[in-house]
Amino acid sequence: MSTSQALVQWFVFTVALAALILGPAPAVERPALAAWVAAVTLPPLIAFFGIDYGLISERLHPGPGARERLWLAFLVVVPLAVGHVAVARLDAGRFHWSPPMPPVLRVTGVLLLAAGNTLAHWAMAVNRFFSSVVRIQRDRGQRVVSDGPYGLVRHPGYAGVVLMLLGSPLALGSWWSIMPNVALGALLVHRTRLEERVLLAELDGYRAYAARVRARLVPGVW
Repeated sequence: MSTSQALVQWFVFTVALAALILGPAPAVERPALAAWVAAVTLPPLIAFFGIDYGLISERLHPGPGARERLWLAFLVVVPLAVGHVAVARLDAGRFHWSPPMPPVLRVTGVLLLAAGNTLAHWAMAVNRFFSSVVRIQRDRGQRVVSDGPYGLVRHPGYAGVVLMLLGSPLALGSWWSIMPNVALGALLVHRTRLEERVLLAELDGYRAYAARVRARLVPGVW
């Protein structure tokens, strides 16, 4: 994929997302929703210019030895992510199942979402082996990465996703939209455990790295 193609895809996705989220929303909701769209779409755009092009190809078309099927992961994750946004908009925008979200929590949610998205894409920019599936990339010369956020936690990309899962319901103003994110969080913990087992067993130097950087996702917690 060329740079121009990637930028066109980002632009189309951003416009489509903004139209779907902002179009049906009442005017009073649009500033908060525009902030949510920006927190979702701007960090990937900024990180794109620092990401290894080989990684983009790997994430779209993973090499051999994957411990999971990418299409199956999408069949599970995408409906939950779409469901989170759909529930949020039906709740906050139409049926008002949740009590009104205080403005301070909505601002906090946007900040958490933006911070988590930035952390996830920082990890992707630092780690050229940040595949979309769990596999040891011997064909790409995979090695242990301990730079940047990997000096704090072993899976900073997933840690960023945790912040996004916490922040997005608040930013969208819906308590009920937390429910799909609970399922996504459980899947994330499962994925982290699977990846840890594979890395400890098969990647040279990872066990020593894990002894040095103790936290998987949250320092002092797990």
